[in-house]
Amino acid sequence: MVGVVGTSAAIALGLFVFPVRHELQRFVAWVQSIGNWGPAVLAAAYTPACLLFLPGSILTLSAGFLFGVVRGTIAAFIGSLVGASAAFVLSRTLARGLVEDRVTASPKFRAIDRAVAAHGFKIVVLTRLSPLIPFNLLNLVFGVSAVRFRDFFLGSAVGMLPGGLMYAYIGSAVKSLADLFAGRIEGGVAQRVLFGAGLIATVVATVLITRVAKRALDDAVAADNSEGTPHA
Repeated sequence: MVGVVGTSAAIALGLFVFPVRHELQRFVAWVQSIGNWGPAVLAAAYTPACLLFLPGSILTLSAGFLFGVVRGTIAAFIGSLVGASAAFVLSRTLARGLVEDRVTASPKFRAIDRAVAAHGFKIVVLTRLSPLIPFNLLNLVFGVSAVRFRDFFLGSAVGMLPGGLMYAYIGSAVKSLADLFAGRIEGGVAQRVLFGAGLIATVVATVLITRVAKRALDDAVAADNSEGTPHA
């Protein structure tokens, strides 16, 4: 729970401190103004965001705010998956030498590389569910690892969905609560409590999934390291 709160606080701080706040507001307002093309345009924005290491969580919050939980989650899911795949391919091809120089010296990378060589799909899913490595960096790390693209793509699809759903729900809940307090939609105390309870349940479920995934990932990496370590 602390990690989720910290991430949300960091996002909020970044929006107010850095110039990206104004550009993001302009972009979100424009996306909202173009009607049915909005979800597709927002989804397309994930690719440059992934390549430029911009926080995709901001886009996912915006997707939920603008389009609701269902359409927002779908747009975020497709966009983040395409963006992650583009970064993976770039890391494996044109930028391979540059990325390898940065990550291969890390013990954490070497441990994941050994584990992913034997259990590709499983390790990708667990790393996407756990906060072991930031999302954008993970795309590049897997690009220079032994994982197959198929396992990366499918594992990312499974592992990114819970987090995407949570951020889209948060964005949608913020929009609904704002409309409710402003009197743009009908509802009393019960409606507000319902929105709040749904938001809390979504966050708690995501946190629990993250913790379970982190333990499972730690166990898998440790077991693989133990098997790969030569005995005296």
